[in-house]
Amino acid sequence: MALWATCLSVLAQSPDTRQNYRYPITKTTSPIIVDGIANEDAWLQASKIEKLMNHWPKDQGEAEALTEVWTSYDDEYFYVLAKLYDEGSRVVQSLKRDNVLGHWNSDNFTMVIDPFNNKQSGFFFGVNAGGAQIEALLNVSNGQTDFDENWDNKWFSEVREYEDHWLVEMAIPFKTLRYNSSQTEWGINFVRGDMARNHYTTWTQFPISFGGIDINYMGTLAWDTPPKKAEGKVVLIPYVAGSTQRDYENEQGQTGYKQEIDAGVDAKIAITSSLNLDLTVNPDFSNADVDQQVTNLTRFSIFFPERRNFFLENGDIFSNFGGWEIQPFFSRTIGLNDGQQVPIKYGARLTGNLTPNLRVGAMNVQTGELDELEANNYSVLAAHQRVFSRSVVKGIFINRAGQEGDYSRNGGLEFNYVHPSGTWNNTLRYHLATNENNPNKNYYYGFDGGYRDRHLRIGWTFDVVGENYETELGFNPRLYNYNAETEVTTRAGYTRINPWALYRFIPEKESSKLAQHGLRTWHMGWLNTNGSLNERRHGVGYDFIFKNTAELRLNRLFYEINLPVPTSLIGENSLPVDNYKFADYFMDYSGDRRKVVSTELSLRHGEFFNGTRSGFSTGLNFRAQPWGTFGVNYDYNKVKLAEGFGEKDLHLIRMNAEISFSNKMFWTTAVQYNSQAENYNMFSRFQWRYKPMSDLFIVYTDNYGIDGLNIKNRQIVFKLTYWLNM
Repeated sequence: MALWATCLSVLAQSPDTRQNYRYPITKTTSPIIVDGIANEDAWLQASKIEKLMNHWPKDQGEAEALTEVWTSYDDEYFYVLAKLYDEGSRVVQSLKRDNVLGHWNSDNFTMVIDPFNNKQSGFFFGVNAGGAQIEALLNVSNGQTDFDENWDNKWFSEVREYEDHWLVEMAIPFKTLRYNSSQTEWGINFVRGDMARNHYTTWTQFPISFGGIDINYMGTLAWDTPPKKAEGKVVLIPYVAGSTQRDYENEQGQTGYKQEIDAGVDAKIAITSSLNLDLTVNPDFSNADVDQQVTNLTRFSIFFPERRNFFLENGDIFSNFGGWEIQPFFSRTIGLNDGQQVPIKYGARLTGNLTPNLRVGAMNVQTGELDELEANNYSVLAAHQRVFSRSVVKGIFINRAGQEGDYSRNGGLEFNYVHPSGTWNNTLRYHLATNENNPNKNYYYGFDGGYRDRHLRIGWTFDVVGENYETELGFNPRLYNYNAETEVTTRAGYTRINPWALYRFIPEKESSKLAQHGLRTWHMGWLNTNGSLNERRHGVGYDFIFKNTAELRLNRLFYEINLPVPTSLIGENSLPVDNYKFADYFMDYSGDRRKVVSTELSLRHGEFFNGTRSGFSTGLNFRAQPWGTFGVNYDYNKVKLAEGFGEKDLHLIRMNAEISFSNKMFWTTAVQYNSQAENYNMFSRFQWRYKPMSDLFIVYTDNYGIDGLNIKNRQIVFKLTYWLNM
């Protein structure tokens, strides 16, 4: 009863920031030069935001450091000017573009906008004090605002440092944005990261339990005249690429290096100011960053994120379905097979808003043949219709068409209810899968949701997955059980139940070194289709989050697993089918990220099936401000199973260096050693952004075995892209 009363009280007090914070933007008739000097008459005529409000580590009162913001526009650009006052000491972690940690861990300024004013999606533009840009797409998932920094588009900014402040000027082309040209009000907010104090401040004031970029708590940008539909409907991005490569494990590779020259083109066509068509012919993804190696001691596959630009803009229209570890659609399954690239002949994606409340997506991709893999055509249709204030009804249809009648299809409907305050949400879903065999037990249904206030957060999940709910274009690893003795993979349906909760104490004393601390607990249970136990986990943890950015987390986790098939976890004798109960203890610590040298440390020890597991991981990071960051990470696990089942020491080492010659020229190198995968890997990429959105890449990759450093394969690639406005 007390909790329900608290919920009602919080809901009643949630601020209506779009009503309470309004900024009148007027069109300028005088030119604005983006040079970080801000001496144009247009800025004297524009309205000024005179202060920002505290958001983290406290969400009350005005910011200690003064920040002033102005906006304006003309026929082509939306302009932003910000003056960020300080004592002259600024942290710049990196000059590299689209570096998330380099942005949030530096002194930074960010603008987020919701052009449709519907609290469903938006855009993110930010710079740090060194001038490094980051842009991203905003989307809402289960009531929370996420951003995808992999989106890339053209905009301009300039940062200039002064004795008592640093200054940011931005110019966002209207043709970069998606918006309704008759919309008179947009959502907008401004966020500052002040690293000297480790404070994050925002224009609007709202509860600390929501992130600073939360789309629900923006203010209103009120246009004197709605911006007209952007001119310049077509962008062409041709590329030419060349490579020399050799596969030493292939008989043909023993004859020497193989050279290739290739070319292709991407196109962006603005069907309307809110609806965009992306086309690609013979795309090349050789410049995509390498996946970070991990040690996997679970029975299931590891999720790696999508990094290819063609699939990213408005990608949440397709991917924002399903729940944790159950994604009906995952674009990485197209054009990749066991980490090997499958040639994509062409692709088309239509995404955006048909109406202010209806977002749609349609995609078609044709792949070619590769070794024993046949060519396939992939089609996906999705729609998100806003209902009530912030809730959404969503639908998706997925089709893979192979040869000679081979196909697989998935479809589903979801209803995501989000309270207007954002404090609680719940999603109901029902999905089906089918193929040419027309199987039964092909369903996936359930619900999940959560509640949050200033101190308390709770969540819940209930999923039921049939044994024939196959997601060939999705991600659902727990459905598959690999028998290490027979080498046969079988499918087994399951039910998952997952309640969790955390409580945060927020010290009121200014002298406290803690920003927050509190208890976490989570419980996961998987049941077989007959109701018997498959697996359960019960965890408890306590977190200490310090004002100097350091964090300490203590955890204890208990497992009970009824292993369904003989399973090999460390590559030796298989664990037999049996009931296993064991507990694990682990601690994670990260130091002050603002320092030139920062450290990370994790320790763990406990039981592991019929044996034990101990280990640690440590990281040492060095910053040569602002031009370079260097890091070494080492992860060690010692697994010792019962006699006869083996023991193994697993090592994972990653060394990385990021050197920024300027905020347009970067060199990134990573060397990884993974004893579990028996692989050394080297990845080195040079990038020169010689014009806005036009790049030269030179990429070198090497893979070696761990036995005598025998080389597996080697490749050198160059790629030149050019952004052409039509």
